[in-house]
Amino acid sequence: MGAARFDEPEVDAFTRAYWEAAGRGELLVRRCGECGRAHHYPREFCPYCWSEDVAWERASGRAALYTWSVVHRNDLPPFGSRTPYVAAVVDLAEGPRMMTEVVECEEGALRVGMGLEVAFREAGEGAGEVVVPVFRPRA
Repeated sequence: MGAARFDEPEVDAFTRAYWEAAGRGELLVRRCGECGRAHHYPREFCPYCWSEDVAWERASGRAALYTWSVVHRNDLPPFGSRTPYVAAVVDLAEGPRMMTEVVECEEGALRVGMGLEVAFREAGEGAGEVVVPVFRPRA
């Protein structure tokens, strides 16, 4: 049994559709059929009205930067080799907030509200199994 990986999400039967879509370059959110609101992270019920009438929906991939922090030190492998990196929270165009990473952007160019678009990268160094959504400045 190998060491625990902190950089790879745990894929289970419920979230498999989300991770498979990410592997195809698609970002999914869940939308409630009862109240109509989208939410993220994926849950089997609506966090607003508690309805179980929720379904996967392809998101536009557009977002606005809500807040961020530049991480200069992280001792968990493999994050130490990635520093500095930008840990962020973005507001998806569909409404939910999402924790993520901003890539392809200089620290000094980050601004609250700046337009972002989804991009995808492999989770672990050479992992090749799980692809995670990250965001970059919108072209």
